[in-house]
Amino acid sequence: MRKLIALFVPIILFVLVHSTHAQILKPAKWSWKPSKTSVKTGEELDLIFTVTIDNNWYVYANDFNPDCGPMLTTVEFEPHSSFELIGGLVAIKPKEKHDEIFGCDVKIFTGTGEFRQKILVLKTNLKLAGSYEGQTCTEVDGKCIPFDGDFEFSGINVTGSDIKGNTETQPQLKEEKPQQQEEVFGGGEEILQTIIPVQPSYGKTTGPVLDKSILEGKDSLDDSSFFGYLVFAFVLGIISLVTPCVFPMVPMTVTFFLRDNQSRQQGIRNAAFFGISIIAIYTLAGTLFAVLLGAEGLNALATHWAPNLFVFAIFIVFALSFLGLFEITAPHQLVNKMDQKSEKGGLAGIFFMAATLVLVSFSCTIPIVGNVVVMSAGGQILKPIMAMFSYSLAFAIPFTLFAIFPEWMKGLPKSGGWLNSVKVTLGFLELALALKFLSIADQAYHWRLLDRDTNIALWIVIFSLLGFYLLGKIRMPHDSPMEKVPVPRLMMAILVFSFVIYLVPGLWGAPLKALAGYLPPQYTHDFDLLAMTRSSRPNEICDPPRHADFLHLPHGLQGYFDYEQALACARQQNKPLFIDFTGHGCTNCREMEAVVWSNPLVLERLRNDFIIVALYVDDKTPLPEAEWVTSAYDGKVKKTLGKKNADLQIANLDNNAQPFYVLLGKDERVLAWPYGYDRSAEKFVNFLERGKKKYREMYGQ
Repeated sequence: MRKLIALFVPIILFVLVHSTHAQILKPAKWSWKPSKTSVKTGEELDLIFTVTIDNNWYVYANDFNPDCGPMLTTVEFEPHSSFELIGGLVAIKPKEKHDEIFGCDVKIFTGTGEFRQKILVLKTNLKLAGSYEGQTCTEVDGKCIPFDGDFEFSGINVTGSDIKGNTETQPQLKEEKPQQQEEVFGGGEEILQTIIPVQPSYGKTTGPVLDKSILEGKDSLDDSSFFGYLVFAFVLGIISLVTPCVFPMVPMTVTFFLRDNQSRQQGIRNAAFFGISIIAIYTLAGTLFAVLLGAEGLNALATHWAPNLFVFAIFIVFALSFLGLFEITAPHQLVNKMDQKSEKGGLAGIFFMAATLVLVSFSCTIPIVGNVVVMSAGGQILKPIMAMFSYSLAFAIPFTLFAIFPEWMKGLPKSGGWLNSVKVTLGFLELALALKFLSIADQAYHWRLLDRDTNIALWIVIFSLLGFYLLGKIRMPHDSPMEKVPVPRLMMAILVFSFVIYLVPGLWGAPLKALAGYLPPQYTHDFDLLAMTRSSRPNEICDPPRHADFLHLPHGLQGYFDYEQALACARQQNKPLFIDFTGHGCTNCREMEAVVWSNPLVLERLRNDFIIVALYVDDKTPLPEAEWVTSAYDGKVKKTLGKKNADLQIANLDNNAQPFYVLLGKDERVLAWPYGYDRSAEKFVNFLERGKKKYREMYGQ
């Protein structure tokens, strides 16, 4: 057990990423300008392309062996009679580098790169437009990202008489690419959308495309949920203070700050630095792991069976420890070293005192921190970072205040049996929460080990035992004798038994909407008697849906789980396509289905007015080789159903959060501003109605 703390580095990493999602990476930014803005016909002009590159990234130049492997940077011009190219694109002073991966010598730019193309100006109506493409890589984690874009020069004043050029020197027209324009929309939506004109061809699918015409009347993603979550994390930070690992540290902390004769001003400074150190230690891990893993790595880690089962087992171990089966302590040598450092005094000593507090309290706080991050919704990097900050802020403020005002210590209750009761209560809660990790792996891999009714039955037993414990009917090894039940414990027991009664109808199929995100989906329920009394008139679809043997829609809805198949049916039935980007491990997806989709006004529209497709971004089902896709975003081959769906969302919509609802027309144009997590059924109905209205305007239906 002395080395058990070493196991918690992957736990912290794992729980931090359960609902984080990396932002779309764009490490190379391009700009262009002419060498001069006034020119005469017959003169030469240099066109300067500048690329600004993020730290730790580099862009390949264009003057090394193209057969080496990396993508060379290229610039291609649209043909026009107003100019001729002179020579080729020239990279200005690139760095030489031996690429270990490709095993050859290449040339790269870091920081800033410059390319120049010389032209001969022929006519006054000078038109310079085209596209660029290439590749940027980093050695930090070996990631490479292809890039492309369009350019157009403006503001060049040309004088003189037109000159007839040599048509043989005109630039060759490459395959036409749709022009892309990036635009960041405000309102805290945290979405970077790509706007691409759509060609009216229905013969093949290219993925959803966002159009500017839908900006008017758009919904913003719910900011209140983000704020509410930070408040939730703050409250859990306060709860952590009464755990038996943390509470005894309060007098130890105050004693540390009372050792030396110091002025009031010095005491306040030291106490403030102590609190800041606690926040920094807790938040640092969240920041590092969220930034370094990336979008696909975060999702894979959050839903892979190995880390989920590992954390499930660790939570069971913690629960048994809290219940009194054995004691988990941090390694004494590590704690002692930290404590020795704290003896040195000064700011360094205060920091090490904060580190000692974190280490000593880890067995009570890490499970709670894990629950904070696991329950994070929306899949962004910012959310788990801010959650860790909010949690650690609540955790640090009381210690800081006690350090500033040590006389407050006299009013605190003494450590004793009541703290062990808190510990045992946490043990029961850890047993219940551990099932969530097992459920995520079970759903992603379709093992069917933990169906909905099994999970509910286990919760009923666990919380019933907790209720009897609070009433004193069950005693654990380290409990003090209790002759009478205190009123606070009685009130808690009432709440627990009320929760148990709420769970019981779920055994026969009751939806239990308040717990929708924390239980397995309704379709996994093996004993759903209430389903026979529900209205389950199916909506009409076309071909039998692929993957319907292991994927299902809620509320008896019929739909698809493959984008191409669903789009073909939507075109056939002349209906808008409703895309549900979802995930097996997405808590808020299940909550939206239970609370919003179940609303009669929403359900009626989904059943009658749309073709539905649920695209699971974390499903591990392997695809046949003929269905593998190479990502236009990261260049990687997507071999599973989940990765293919995730890439469709990232590459076409520059978004990787779930739930994410998109309405499409026949030409794959987005009909209404995509809808995120918002429990308002009225807003969701308005979202659907806007999509239907736009569809009628575009296609005359």
